[in-house]
Amino acid sequence: MVLKIDGGNELENQTIDSLNYTKIHNDLKSLKTEVDSVQNTLYKLGYIENERKEIKKINDSSFYSQILLKQKFKTIYIYYKKKDVDASILKHVSGRVFDNYFEIKFTEVESTLNYINSKISEKGYPFSKLKLSNISFKGSDKILVAELLVESFEEKRSINDIVIKGYEKFPQSYVKHYLKIKPSQIFDLNKIRNKTEQLNNLNFASELKSPEVLFSKDSTTLYLYLEKTQSNTFDGFLGFGTNEETNKLEFDGYLNLNLTNNLNFGESFRLLYKSDENDQKTFETDISLPYLFKSPVGIDLLLRIFKRDSSFTTTNQSAKIHYQINAKHKLYGGIIATESNSLLKENFSAPINDYKTQYLTIGYQFLKLQPNNLLFPIKSKFYFETGFGNRKSSNTKENQSQYSMDAFNIFSLNTRNSIYIRLNASSLVSNTFLENELMRFGGINSIRGFEENSLFSNLYGLINTEYRYQLNNYIYVNSIIDAAYFENKIADIKEKLFSYGFGFGVLTKSGLFKFNYANGKNENSKFKFSNSKIHLSLTTNF
Repeated sequence: MVLKIDGGNELENQTIDSLNYTKIHNDLKSLKTEVDSVQNTLYKLGYIENERKEIKKINDSSFYSQILLKQKFKTIYIYYKKKDVDASILKHVSGRVFDNYFEIKFTEVESTLNYINSKISEKGYPFSKLKLSNISFKGSDKILVAELLVESFEEKRSINDIVIKGYEKFPQSYVKHYLKIKPSQIFDLNKIRNKTEQLNNLNFASELKSPEVLFSKDSTTLYLYLEKTQSNTFDGFLGFGTNEETNKLEFDGYLNLNLTNNLNFGESFRLLYKSDENDQKTFETDISLPYLFKSPVGIDLLLRIFKRDSSFTTTNQSAKIHYQINAKHKLYGGIIATESNSLLKENFSAPINDYKTQYLTIGYQFLKLQPNNLLFPIKSKFYFETGFGNRKSSNTKENQSQYSMDAFNIFSLNTRNSIYIRLNASSLVSNTFLENELMRFGGINSIRGFEENSLFSNLYGLINTEYRYQLNNYIYVNSIIDAAYFENKIADIKEKLFSYGFGFGVLTKSGLFKFNYANGKNENSKFKFSNSKIHLSLTTNF
């Protein structure tokens, strides 16, 4: 069956043809539905007076209908009551809002009413309805006017109860302070859905499906569907390379254990032990307890012990409180105490002395996850911390300050290609320096191609870059281009470092296995294959 629709003149014919209505139909019912659809579309375009003639049968396969468009109304004046709609809402949809009416384009009537209704719903009226009434013409110019009616069939709705399904032991403090959903809150389903999406920034829970609501006569119950996810990790790496002095193969590595939310409190515990090729050993443990006593404040405690061969030991202790602003932003503040002791009976060269420091610190963290990506679960991170205090050594006291920053982001070019860029910097500001208080960097977690913690500095900045190509959801290959600048005022060194290499990662049943090959050099030296480093690591979730 072929359908032909015309207007009252050639101009109206062009308007109807521009709608690109369906002309070929299998039965008469489909044909009549299409004519109704065309007429409704014309209503929305402003031809509210259009008149449709009866469908005529021309022959067994052809049908004809005529729709007279008549006058097109481009604007409409809508009168409203201030008790029903606030003028500030109307200003988002109209540039001409007055005390008792506003003006909009007729083609925007449907979207405008939907917007106003959504804003009324946000105030706790989920069943409100809007309609235009008393539509009429005003004046000799036939200005189109209407009255906006708002129908609310009940009192304002608030959340009376929150029920968690799937992961019933999900910490309630996270609902109140992390998601910021709590009883007595005005009910707004759209805002609730936006808030529960923030669960994607938690590594120990995820959302099974969108929230649902049960409305009864006197109460509103919100249902959240969550599941507990594997969040414990065991991480380690093995590195080996040739010692420049002995030409012998040397190994180094570390073990890093992270336990998260095992008590269903949202807590985390980390234990690190590292031994590297420079006869340096590090033991570190820290614990984070969020939302203490159901408050928005948590606490972080850390203990770190570092020993360098037979030269010195350094112990760091810190206690910080943190405040979770929202799912991605966190503030820190606290105190860091350090004590270092020289193990040398006599000090012939480097200035290694006993000292104690105390710092007051403040910090900020931004963290954005991408939980659907098993290879790269963290998309962006930014952490900045600064501390102010003093160092006591040999009956002297000296004011000092520290600054540190660690930030990275993954720039996704498409589903397979991405670029990873990381910036890491730290600075110790002081009039004098001791070797055992200098910052240590180098290795797989800083500039690759150099021995672990082999570089000492009072100031350094480095950049790590990788081009990554994902062969599939479980395998990727990457380039390595690193650069760094550091200063060591004790040794009077200002040096630039470079590193180049490649690597790959494979997600196995045991975890994520990473292989990195990198060759490092300073600014004035040539590349030597003997300086290359191979780093292996395996991160297991359980």
